[in-house]
Amino acid sequence: MTKLLIGLGNPGSKYHETKHNVGFMAIDSLVKDLSLSFSEEKHFKALIASTFLNGEKIYFVKPITFMNESGQAVHTLLTYYNIKIEDMIIIYDDLDMEVGKIRFRQKGSAGGHNGIKSIIKHIGTQEFDRIKIGIGRPKSGMTVVNHVLSKFDEENHLIILKAIDKVKDAINFYLVSGDFEQTMRKYNG
Repeated sequence: MTKLLIGLGNPGSKYHETKHNVGFMAIDSLVKDLSLSFSEEKHFKALIASTFLNGEKIYFVKPITFMNESGQAVHTLLTYYNIKIEDMIIIYDDLDMEVGKIRFRQKGSAGGHNGIKSIIKHIGTQEFDRIKIGIGRPKSGMTVVNHVLSKFDEENHLIILKAIDKVKDAINFYLVSGDFEQTMRKYNG
């Protein structure tokens, strides 16, 4: 079996640890905990780290296509490695949830998220496992674009780091159990 764990975000230091990059932050943290490192795979348009855990090959992925074209990298990886959609999890930000709230879902619309729109377009289904991390709504007068491309304030950054720790616990549980539904029941909330 092979598992594909994909965090969404935008490449480059300009976007490092912005709200839109919480998916990257979660994948970075998982990779760091396992003492792995990323290599840039131009063919896949992604940064990829991989290892074997419990006899399964696990790929940790950060698409470098920019958020709006995330589906290109996802589709190419699924096809090249012949990975089933049910063995993939997408981790990304959600501005309709309060900062640090986590929600596990097995399907759903893009909800206005351009990275998810791109993935649905490229893989032809919205039925895939996902972990959404809340980043909150923009403050009055701030555009959505400026909000998602800004960094967290100090208080919210600490909340996000705790949320990422919870996501890592859930991913580790999932990698042992192999059961996303069971992971949802245990960690949704």
